[in-house]
Amino acid sequence: MVEWYLFLPQVRLSIGDITDRARHAEASGFDGIAFIDHLEAPGLPDESIWEAMSVATWVAAKTERLRIGHLVLCDAFRHPAVLAKQAVTLSDASGGRFDLGLGSGSWPAEFTKFQVGRQDGLARVRQLGRHLALIEQYWGDGTPTDTVVQSPRRTHPIPLVLGGSGPRMMELVRAHADWWNLQADHLDRLPRLAAAAGDARISVQQMIGFVRSGADPRAVREVSTRRFGVLGSGLVCGDADELREYFAGLVAQRVERCYVWFADFAPPDSLHEFGETVIKAFSGAGDGPR
Repeated sequence: MVEWYLFLPQVRLSIGDITDRARHAEASGFDGIAFIDHLEAPGLPDESIWEAMSVATWVAAKTERLRIGHLVLCDAFRHPAVLAKQAVTLSDASGGRFDLGLGSGSWPAEFTKFQVGRQDGLARVRQLGRHLALIEQYWGDGTPTDTVVQSPRRTHPIPLVLGGSGPRMMELVRAHADWWNLQADHLDRLPRLAAAAGDARISVQQMIGFVRSGADPRAVREVSTRRFGVLGSGLVCGDADELREYFAGLVAQRVERCYVWFADFAPPDSLHEFGETVIKAFSGAGDGPR
């Protein structure tokens, strides 16, 4: 059965706005929520953006059922020993609702500006591989000879979500990931890359221009395309019938989780209507809408 996460970049939103959307998403049938991880808003350096783990912790405290995660945390921003400890703490505090999403970094400009991370993408992926092995060791999942294991130990599983699509990243997916996520601007590569994910379950990040009941389809498409047309096939516009058909096509390609990114920035009315008209159609349906 497909899982539904709200993808909500914490940009241009107050903490109250984020909490409010999370609660409405929970009430609308979403299974989880995911944030981004940047030191400045990508392409919008003058806009406000909240720190990723702090936001996740706050939202976990203000919700009851939603799983909490990121697409994805930047490996360069946190020492693996610190991140391993943060993950266990948030997982336990939320009753096991935390997913650890990790990537090698997608915005090198902030590495230079804030003097963190490396410009060399290959070096970043190699470092991520080393850090994944360390996190597993700190959690007690390493080899029997590993001596550095943190306490307290996990009391809940912490699913590992890896984002990326390069050949070396896909090697890490096969070796470490519970979930592999394909970002919106690479969705056209899903048919070619799915097999490379190995046993990892597949998720996708999908931007939608949701034509709500009574809305002008042309206006929704125009605004959505102006804002996010750069995503190419990662943006799909349509009413509930069209979106049900579209997501059914993703499910048919082994996609088990959809991180839904709303072009209208996910106001509560959009969340509730999407839940009623799209999410409910897939509930218990296995591989497609009822």
